[in-house]
Amino acid sequence: MHELPLTQEVVRISCEEAQKIGAQKIRQINVVIGQMSGVVDDSIKFYFDLLTEGTIAAGAELILRRLPMIVRCNECSHEFTPQNDSYDWECPNCHKWAVQVIQGKEFFIDSLEVD
Repeated sequence: MHELPLTQEVVRISCEEAQKIGAQKIRQINVVIGQMSGVVDDSIKFYFDLLTEGTIAAGAELILRRLPMIVRCNECSHEFTPQNDSYDWECPNCHKWAVQVIQGKEFFIDSLEVD
């Protein structure tokens, strides 16, 4: 359910930034979403269509790009993407289980295409 306020912010920020540069219409909004963010793409798209009605983003294409999770071993600093859905957190280099997520929690507007 947190997709509604996230989508509201995407629309608000996109419209504000487009208006700052004098754009009349937003054609495309590119959003980056980390694999571990918990954000559901279909929910974002559903809310986006509703929330852009009557704005300069109405009819804009929403492009969602997923970033994979990357972790760094706290022991040897090796960076890797855990394989499979069970998130095998064991470092393939030193076989320790002490890691920190360095990519995969993101949610941000990457760019806008405007007229």
